[in-house]
Amino acid sequence: MVLERIEINPAVMMGKPVIRGTRIPVEAVLRKLSEGASEAELLDAYPRLEPEDIKAAIRYAADVLGHEEIFDHPPKAAASGG
Repeated sequence: MVLERIEINPAVMMGKPVIRGTRIPVEAVLRKLSEGASEAELLDAYPRLEPEDIKAAIRYAADVLGHEEIFDHPPKAAASGG
């Protein structure tokens, strides 16, 4: 479902992930949600957006973070020897 709704194309928004068929960046959707926007407010602000697009944006972000490489860094005191 995610890839059906999210597009990454170097010719669209410089390759940033967008809602397929639009120039609405996934980042913009996530940022608005993090600022407290409701689904209804997003749908009103972006008429081409569908409820499934919002879910796909969230799922895309979760998938990206789920595959993020984690590096174990020693605490600063241990790294500096004291």
